[in-house]
Amino acid sequence: MTVELVQVRGAAHAAAALCAVLALAWAAEWRRGADRARAVLADGVHGGPSGGEWRAVAARWRAVLWRRRAWLCLPVAGVLALLGASPLPLLAGALAVPLVGRRLRASGRRKERETRAERVVALCGAVVGELRAGWQPAQALSFAARETGALGAAEAPVLAAARFGGDVPEALRRAARQDGADGLAGMAACWQVAVDGGAGLAAGLDRLEAALRDHHEQRDRLRAELAGAWATVTVLALLPAAGLALGAALGADPLRVLLHTPAGLGCLVVGGALEAAGLWWAARIVRGGERS
Repeated sequence: MTVELVQVRGAAHAAAALCAVLALAWAAEWRRGADRARAVLADGVHGGPSGGEWRAVAARWRAVLWRRRAWLCLPVAGVLALLGASPLPLLAGALAVPLVGRRLRASGRRKERETRAERVVALCGAVVGELRAGWQPAQALSFAARETGALGAAEAPVLAAARFGGDVPEALRRAARQDGADGLAGMAACWQVAVDGGAGLAAGLDRLEAALRDHHEQRDRLRAELAGAWATVTVLALLPAAGLALGAALGADPLRVLLHTPAGLGCLVVGGALEAAGLWWAARIVRGGERS
């Protein structure tokens, strides 16, 4: 029994040391970044940094921490490892970092795709407004593209084609290959019809804008209807943590039972597998509804 206690304490001390090393690494990186930002923002002034400079540094590091927020799994796992006197939570936290990071990156790509799709709708409306104000199509496209930022990385080729008499529909079709920019293919078709057939470009873009806006509104309505289902999935995901907190409040010491007894380890493995399977299945059902 004494040997097992010594091993457990050694594992807890190792987990605490690892957390301390991670905290020191984060602090050192923060200090180096603050020094670099101070040197860049100094601008030849010998006094201390101003409030605006400190706000710029703080905003930069908030963005860095937000991009790397998946690493927060390690401090949380370190706290659980200390409370449970076991290295298993720390190991689980290390395994969770890439999974959480991939999930967060997928969520970021989805938000970026939706933002670009909204900008394409705004681009269509802006071009229609400028055309009806009497501007030429190339001038209207150039102004609207710079105002909305809908073309993204393909802005320079499209504007060059519009300004120097190039193939604007083909440039727009290339720009439509960006994630979320599918509406630019419709704009390319309207531009092609207006050039070849002499049809009104403003009328075609007006109808395209209405169709894209209707599609986005349908998507938003569907997402609002599925918000209840996602809330249920979130509650199911948090129930095990709530059970552990309730057991600790009642004095049952659930972490010791789960991490230091054979029956508890078996329950932890089986429960974790069932929890992961249940969340995957529920999320699959909700995402199937979104796709349909």
